[in-house]
Amino acid sequence: MPDLRRQVLESGKTMSRKAASREGSGRTSRTNSAKNSRQSSRNASRQASDDEDAGNLSDDTAVSLGSLDDLENADLENNNDNDDNDDKNDNWTQELDEVIDDILDRKRSSTFGREETYATFCRLSKFHFVEESIRRRVPDLLAAFIRSIKSGASERESVLALRALGLVTITASDDTIFDSVEPLLTRIIRDSPSSEIKTAAIYCLGTCTMFGGAGDDDIQDQMTFLLDIVASDGQSIDAQGSSTCVCAVLQIWGFMATEIEDLENESEDSIQIFMEQLTGNDPNVQIAAGQNIALLYEKSYTPQEDSDDEDEEEDKDYDSEDEKENLRGPKLIKRYDPYHNTPELERQLQSLATVHTRRLSKRDKKNLHNNFASISTTVADPRRGPMYSSAIDHETNRHYGSKLTVKIGRQGIMHIDRWWKWIRLNALRRVLQGGFAIHYFEGNLAVLDSLPVVMVRVEDEPPDRSVFKKAAKMRNSLRWKAAHSDSD
Repeated sequence: MPDLRRQVLESGKTMSRKAASREGSGRTSRTNSAKNSRQSSRNASRQASDDEDAGNLSDDTAVSLGSLDDLENADLENNNDNDDNDDKNDNWTQELDEVIDDILDRKRSSTFGREETYATFCRLSKFHFVEESIRRRVPDLLAAFIRSIKSGASERESVLALRALGLVTITASDDTIFDSVEPLLTRIIRDSPSSEIKTAAIYCLGTCTMFGGAGDDDIQDQMTFLLDIVASDGQSIDAQGSSTCVCAVLQIWGFMATEIEDLENESEDSIQIFMEQLTGNDPNVQIAAGQNIALLYEKSYTPQEDSDDEDEEEDKDYDSEDEKENLRGPKLIKRYDPYHNTPELERQLQSLATVHTRRLSKRDKKNLHNNFASISTTVADPRRGPMYSSAIDHETNRHYGSKLTVKIGRQGIMHIDRWWKWIRLNALRRVLQGGFAIHYFEGNLAVLDSLPVVMVRVEDEPPDRSVFKKAAKMRNSLRWKAAHSDSD
């Protein structure tokens, strides 16, 4: 077996604190004067949490999003709380206009002031669908963010600018963004001395590639770039020892892979590289690598076509109706072998599904067990997607899993029966965080086109179906606008 890792290896002015504080307080006082006391207190707490935006692009975010276990707990509770908190801010459009003015007025800004305006822009862009408000100002915003990414006076300014760029990209439906920013983001990933900036740039590159107008060839080029980073354990971008960077690369590679229909030629080498990451010490890296392996096995099966021989893939016998129900949708046919030694891979996955070591926390151990039990099930039978929980019949060695459903907002659920859905959902939540449900129901076309339709949850009280009608109406309206703008 070849050693792929070895092959891959073959301004200066400052401002006083007093002046910065004076400048940063100007916009805050203007904004607060437009709000009543209840709104001001609510948004003050939001500002405090948003001050941590720089960390939200780190591995800490991926911990909850990468785990099958955590999905129904804190992450979703946060989504529901955020829906309530920001919906009552009636003056957000005025605040957004003032923030954009401050972003574009760079001559009068300080490092501290830019950090605060970027943080506020990120907060408003997460918890509101701002497409209409920023439509005419996208080029100017991009220029401002690019300037801070290139020569940010602080690490926080650069990270927040990268995050703001990602939020503009997922909101604006502008197909020119990828070509404008890809060279810069690639250079930042390679050359920045900051691991945090590298990580933010990796996530931003993923968002700009998927939603900024990249074609299939562009996506595959970026996947090759990212795979080289994984194969070298981060050394190719001078990030050796940074599990945060490697985890981000693995997550973004998987996100991009969901968009490519045929990965037969890439499957063998990619799985081999991901298997090397399974032997590491960071549970988040191991889980991200394992989910990419499951995705590649899933892609080796495609829906049966009329031209396929009925006997090409013989159905397996299933012992219960629940098992049959887990294989919803069209009949899937095996097209190729994703890896030459599946038994070896299965042994490695099974060891992680049952790992016991004192160096791991109970939470990490539980995450590894549940994720790799589900990943092992897919590798054994690629027609099976992720499962929220699983059990094994030791007589037959069969895995029995419950269906994975995700709560969206207060009244929606989404069935996650395929790995591509799971990986896309996690990627969207890394960008939008607690604002994911708001963007879905407000009609963000990038979100709506990335995932299947949300179903209404059946509860004791009748659901408010207006949010679903609104989402459908917005989806159709945005598609109509896009079609007519193209024809013009």
